[in-house]
Amino acid sequence: MNNRYHRQMLFQPIGEEGQRRLQESHVAIVGVGALGSSNAEMLARAGVGTLTLLDRDYVEASNLQRQQLFSEADVEAKTPKVIAAKKRLEEINHSTIIHAKVIDAGVEELENIVPQVDVVIDATDNFDTRLILNDVCQKHHKPWIYGACVSSYGVTFTVLPENSPCLHCLMDHIPNDGATCDTVGIISPAVQMVVSHQVTETLKIVTGNTDALSGKLIAFDLWKNQHIEVKVASLKDNQCPSCAKKQYPYLTYQSQLKTAVLCGRNTVQIRSSEQKVISFDELKNNLERNKRVKLFSNPYLLSFEIEKFRIVLFRDGRTLIHGTKDITEAKKVYYQYIG
Repeated sequence: MNNRYHRQMLFQPIGEEGQRRLQESHVAIVGVGALGSSNAEMLARAGVGTLTLLDRDYVEASNLQRQQLFSEADVEAKTPKVIAAKKRLEEINHSTIIHAKVIDAGVEELENIVPQVDVVIDATDNFDTRLILNDVCQKHHKPWIYGACVSSYGVTFTVLPENSPCLHCLMDHIPNDGATCDTVGIISPAVQMVVSHQVTETLKIVTGNTDALSGKLIAFDLWKNQHIEVKVASLKDNQCPSCAKKQYPYLTYQSQLKTAVLCGRNTVQIRSSEQKVISFDELKNNLERNKRVKLFSNPYLLSFEIEKFRIVLFRDGRTLIHGTKDITEAKKVYYQYIG
């Protein structure tokens, strides 16, 4: 097996000791879509000992353009992403232990998993889950690596509890205009650029090379040939309720997305957290780019139809997902188009 990792071990910062640490490490990946599947493949090939994969979704045809672990057979069978990923990863490296969790990554689920791992990689599609993940990792002193991409843009940074700013500290410095892959699209090179940063930071942490960590928020737009690096140390907020005061606000019930199936109707109501503010104008602009969307708005609500669903968003933060009684499916639609 040493011959398998020989080229990696020749890289002086890793060497034999670093490879041993990799094989003893446990990494959790939250979300196994574009970012998550590529992270998982790189880490399995690098020889990480254990990977825990969390995702609630199954493989669809639109995933194949950028989610490289999956096949047309997975689409045909509607295979859950973590199950399809586990099968392929075990073919790539049978020595890596894969824990596949077909679950929604909520507070309870993350509280059960995060304490057991060395590093958490964010590969989610929404800030609700990221802010929960941020607080769980702060609570249990686990490093985690934020990553996001849409269109040709990507952003990433590494959160080290007690040392770096957390996601809550940086919310005012991270673009969050509600754009999603389903409203403005995505090109796969943007995915791979974010993944390269996330995997490299993970390798540094698990091999004991934390002095080589970036310490920066890295953002880029490949299509516009733009690249920005921001030193984040000075952005640490001494009044932050998540990392300074250790109140972990996003673990409270009030801060979580609330769902309910409406009685007698094929509809799920979703109410966003108190902290989440949705801009009708930005959402409308993003939705208008998707030619498949039938859009209607007035001063009180925004309504649009896509495939079998009709989504109605009210200014008080309530959203109705007509066309399903399945809460998991409704949340998927919500994050796809509202963000």
